[in-house]
Formats: sequence, structure tokens, C-alpha cells
Amino acid sequence: MKLHLPKPIARYFAVDASETETLDQCFTENAVVKDEGKTYTGLVAIQEWKQASAKKYTYTSEPLAYEEKESKAMVTSRITGNFPGSPIDLRYAFELDENKITFLEIAP
Repeated sequence: MKLHLPKPIARYFAVDASETETLDQCFTENAVVKDEGKTYTGLVAIQEWKQASAKKYTYTSEPLAYEEKESKAMVTSRITGNFPGSPIDLRYAFELDENKITFLEIAP
């Protein structure tokens, strides 16, 4: 069953699976990402974070569930790849403006 995700979130997962699209299509210029205990602020830092992850790991991400909770859009996604503990289900907490992501926190 395919999930109906808000466009900015669907775009994020599409970019995550593609080498042809870029994160500037997903995030605002001043967006914030929190992942693995680190915070990345601004589009340049977010792009560097994603590039470092892509060099370190090969993985696929399959969104399994979506819900809106308070001001956040929550996605549970199964991540499968060449990292310890694979596969793992991660929770993505997004905050959106109308067309782009302003905040993303990824947690187990």
C-alpha cells in the first residue's frame, strides 16, 4: 500500500532514493535537521550531512506509516542497508511550511 505523504515529505524520500534530485528541492534555506545526536542548520550543512551519509552507507528507505501529531508530520520508515542493526525502523518528525521542510528529526 502506497502512503499519501505531503508533497515536501514525498519529495524528501524521492531525493533520498535518487542521485539526480537535490535537497534544495526539499528544505528551506534555514532548515534544521537532527540526526544521530547532531544538529545541522541551513541547507549547506544539510547537504553535507546527506553526502557524508551516502558515502558511509548504502541503504534504502521504505516509508511504512504516516500520521499528523500536533504540529509535526510523523513518518515511520524501514531503513535497510550496510550498517550495523539493519534493517531498522526510524521515526521522522517533520515540520513543514507550505512547500518545504523547515525541521526534521530522525530517531529510532
